[in-house]
Order: sequence, then structure tokens, then C-alpha cells
Amino acid sequence: MLSWEGVSEFVAVAEAQSFTAAANSLGISTAQVSRQIGALEARLNTKLFYRTTRKVSITETGQVYYNHCRQVLDGLAEAERAIADLHQSPKGRLNLTAPVTFGENRIAPLVNDFVQCYPDLEVNLRLTNQLLDLVAESYDLAIRLGELEDSSMMAKRLASRRHYTCAAPEYLAAHGTPRSLSDLDAHNCLQGTLSYWRFQEKATTRHIRVKGNLRCNSGAALVDAALKNLGIIQLPDYYVEAELQAGRLISVLDEYRAPDDGIWAIYPQNRHLSPKVRLLLDHLGKGLR
Repeated sequence: MLSWEGVSEFVAVAEAQSFTAAANSLGISTAQVSRQIGALEARLNTKLFYRTTRKVSITETGQVYYNHCRQVLDGLAEAERAIADLHQSPKGRLNLTAPVTFGENRIAPLVNDFVQCYPDLEVNLRLTNQLLDLVAESYDLAIRLGELEDSSMMAKRLASRRHYTCAAPEYLAAHGTPRSLSDLDAHNCLQGTLSYWRFQEKATTRHIRVKGNLRCNSGAALVDAALKNLGIIQLPDYYVEAELQAGRLISVLDEYRAPDDGIWAIYPQNRHLSPKVRLLLDHLGKGLR
């Protein structure tokens, strides 16, 4: 078993460079600090400090030991703070960001429910399609969709999203229903920000370049265009599921649908998430399932 005896005294002396100052900071006698350090050196079979009548300085071995002990004590203090926070209602400021449409439709209602549960929190939700620098702009977390780029951020998958290729029944009646990926060449494909659509054929992901007479960076505008029989669209479920359920849009090429991709929460690398952020992540994860 590892013993903690003498560790707090050792760290205090290393930082104060004085047995007397360390004793004062710990609220114990100098003699007790000296005894604990002596016992610690005997147990480790090494010298941790050089002592003179005027000065205390740490040895090279002592410096190595101090670096590890400081991390351990910091971790214990953080663990105690986390436990204390669990018994308190979360409070303070919480900053997060999410894409505009998904944020409006899915994230904002869940965040509003969260604030209702924890009224002492001050939540700042910024909806933007820009990829913000979370560290530089002091954000606790961000919601990201689809494939993540390599990043120094930590990531937690909250849920999945499905893409549908679909069109209005009237458009399909007039122009035919595509049965294969090559059939898309004969159709007016209404594009968003990408010039290709994603499918899967025989376990292989394929990026199919499509063409049409309308391009728009708004999913809602593309849904409106499809409802007006202008062509075929490919969009995530939260844009089209209500129209599909109502029969105003018809899903096509389902056998070629690409696997669902991720809805992610990303956050700066920390050894321990603050309780308020962890609570929000759990709340979003349950709400998005």
C-alpha cells in the first residue's frame, strides 16, 4: 500500500523552501513537519532536501517527486470539489454553440428545458454555422454534425442523424422515380453547400456529383423548393421527417442510403468536466435519442 504520510508536508516545504513557513501554512509545528519529512525520506530511501541553517533547497530527486505529488494533490482537490458540486444546484455561466437549423429545432428546446431545471445557471447559446475556436472564445462545448475533423478537442457522440434523398410525389409522377444512382443524371437535383451527395453501394461509400438548376445554403429553402415540385433533395432527417410522415415528400433510393452519421458534443481537453457541463451533456444525449 502507498502511504500518504508526509506528502502534504513535503509539498508545502518544496513550495515554501522553508520548514517554518510550511508548518505555518499547514497549521502544525515545525518539529512535526521535520519528523514527517525525515520519515518520508527514510521510506523512499532518498534525500529530498538540502538543509543548512539558512536555506532549504530541493534535490533533483526531490523535484521529480514533487512534480508527481503536486499533480496528485491537485487531482484530490479537484475530486473533492466535484463531489461538493454534486450536492449543489449547478450555477454560474455556461457557454455553448450549435449549428443554426439543428440548434433551433433540436438543441435550443433541450437547453430551455435544462435552464428550467437549473434556474441558477446563466446559459449563453450561440447558433452559428461557423466553427468557433472554443478555447479562444471561452466556450464550454459545441455541437458538431457529421464527420469530425482531426482536432485537439474531446468528443462525445450524443446521437445519430439520417440523410434522406426525397422529392414531392408530383415531381416523381412527372419525371419518374430513380431506381439506381445513375438515374440521378436524368433528374433535377437541388443542391446545398456540397456539389455531391453521399450514398452507400455494396458496403462502399460513394460521393455522387449531382446537377440541377438551384443551389442554396438553406435546408429549409431546399425543402420548400422540393415541395414546389422543382426537383430532388438530400437533407438530414430534422429537415424532412415531418414532410415524409405527412406524405408531402417521398424518400427514394433507400437501399443506397449512407450509414447514419454522428451528432457530437466537443469540448476542450480537461481531465474532469465540470458538473454543470456533464449534466448538460447527459441531458442533451437523452433528449436527442
